[in-house]
Amino acid sequence: MSNNNGSQRRGLAIGCGGTLGAAWIVAALVAVRDALGWDPREADVLIGTSAGAELVTMLGSGISVDELAAMQDGTSTDPILLAHMRSGPGRFPPVPRPRLGSVRLPLRRTDSGQGLLTAGSGLLPVGGGDARWLQQLAERLNPGRSWVPHPATWLVSMDYATGERVPFGSSDAPAAPLGDALRASWAVPGWFPPVSIAGRRFIDGGAGSTASVDLLIPAKLDELVVLTPMASAGKIPATGPGHFLERQMRNRMSAKLDAEIAQLRATGTTVLHVAATADDLAVMGPNFMDGRRRLDTYQHSLRSTRRALEQGTFA
Repeated sequence: MSNNNGSQRRGLAIGCGGTLGAAWIVAALVAVRDALGWDPREADVLIGTSAGAELVTMLGSGISVDELAAMQDGTSTDPILLAHMRSGPGRFPPVPRPRLGSVRLPLRRTDSGQGLLTAGSGLLPVGGGDARWLQQLAERLNPGRSWVPHPATWLVSMDYATGERVPFGSSDAPAAPLGDALRASWAVPGWFPPVSIAGRRFIDGGAGSTASVDLLIPAKLDELVVLTPMASAGKIPATGPGHFLERQMRNRMSAKLDAEIAQLRATGTTVLHVAATADDLAVMGPNFMDGRRRLDTYQHSLRSTRRALEQGTFA
């Protein structure tokens, strides 16, 4: 297909992934920009979940792929991005609060796939983490604004009582300040507390779906680029005991995402999906919050995602 999408409506969906997932994503954005000859900031719709919401907030605020790459490789001179990289969630969660996150959520009927992860998130204790670094990013990039300049930037969170996924920024979602929506999308169960918006509590959208691409069906896109560090093509076996839980989560997230992509394709949207490979995961290790592996992850992903795009096509 042409590298220039012309009048085609193209969207960008970025999934969850923590600190290392964000590094992988930035490298994938470099590869997408180069392979397609396309600036991701020009997407007709930007939808992001958790770390993906963090990245689409930056893209929707006008931050370029080159600036994101400089932020990851340590050459940035932007004070906002430098401050953002100096802060963050750390490698391990702080001591949680002594109460269950959501009593109602586990009582809801679930399927045998990611629905089990969704329900299980309610059994985790309320997180004790501080997400002010995300609030500061949103506010510093958009002083005096309630949302990013890009007209269709959606940040996905999950209602902690019902399991409903809500793309803040879309016309169907409750109105929310940008900082609240970003913190809600990043509110990893057991790590960060839920965020209250419009009288409801919201947590990380990744508890419901790694990328929620099915929420884009009403947008009637011609093409969609999907980047997912927490989902892969097919099952990737665990290589050691430290990987077992991560691979169980990944396999369920991957299966749900595959089903969502099939739904989109059935409506006529062509999809290019770039996902983390077994080689990527060997560099990342089992803890996606381990910032000590961030630069290695970024550098490896520059090569691996470029190879994937050279082999892949919209389908």
